[in-house]
Amino acid sequence: MTTTNRQIVLKSRPEGWPAPGNFEMREAPLPEIADGDVLVRALYMSLDPYMRSRIGTDRPPADRMPLDSPMEARVVGRVAASRHPDYREGDLVFGSLDWADYSVAVGAKNLRPLPDARYDGKPVPLAWHLGALGLPGMTAWIGVETATPVAGETLFVSAASGAVGQVVGQIAKIRGLRAVGSAGTDAKVDFLTNDLGFDAAFNYKTATPDILSALQGCAPDGVDIYFDNVGGVMLEAALDAANLRARIIACGMISQYNLARDETPGVRNLTHINRKRIRMQGIGVSDHDHRQDEFLTEMAGWLASGRVTYRVDVADGLENAPAAFVAMLRGENFGKQVVKIADEA
Repeated sequence: MTTTNRQIVLKSRPEGWPAPGNFEMREAPLPEIADGDVLVRALYMSLDPYMRSRIGTDRPPADRMPLDSPMEARVVGRVAASRHPDYREGDLVFGSLDWADYSVAVGAKNLRPLPDARYDGKPVPLAWHLGALGLPGMTAWIGVETATPVAGETLFVSAASGAVGQVVGQIAKIRGLRAVGSAGTDAKVDFLTNDLGFDAAFNYKTATPDILSALQGCAPDGVDIYFDNVGGVMLEAALDAANLRARIIACGMISQYNLARDETPGVRNLTHINRKRIRMQGIGVSDHDHRQDEFLTEMAGWLASGRVTYRVDVADGLENAPAAFVAMLRGENFGKQVVKIADEA
């Protein structure tokens, strides 16, 4: 085993769009472990939009990622050394760890073994544990349930080919809904309708500035559930297209994350919430941690039966994580963005 450990730290806080220069690769001694700790060799690391808010200045100082400290992410890895009775060297695990080759799970906190899950008769790709079986999948699962869907309704999800959106649409179909999605390229739109079984989808970039017409063309009977990953003009169009007593699940607003407050466009039709009796609700998976086993059981069943599939976009090498993170925020990824840090064997 090596004696040094590569880490990526937050070097400076971005103003507006992050850049790779806000991060820095550093080497540190391989960390030692105490009784109860587990040393994990990272294999795959998740990059997620929520990380943007933690590196900026919008949050209270106590909630920000510290400067000159390793970035944090959800990681699939292999136990390199253990002084905890529940974990042995070689075990595959999942946890919240550092952007690093090796991380210590102190007291094995937030660490768990990878669940057994299969797709097409074989174990699912390890990176799927950061997607369909991870935070994005559970976010989709909780969000669709929170919307109290009724079979036959129309669900519209923005950023539909992304980490969360691709699962939302597939769960919608399982629940008997009509699934409509938006994405930023024609290839992504084809993926939604041809590979994931969405009923309709549109390219919001080519539809701009008339996103509403594109949405109405895909959802001629209106929208009953809007799963919002984007905010801004997409939320405005969804409100215009919403039916009486529609539900909006506010999962994320990635179009707003890199804009200063005075640059952020306002949603101009919020009166629809009152007039149409719309329920708009934010969701957070941490509110539902007690249901993780229930989620994993159901999602593993869907994967095993082929009712849900998943796409990941893999950046190769820890050193490329900052550039992949910025590209993901710009929508340049195709599927769930992960970073491969080491070979699986």
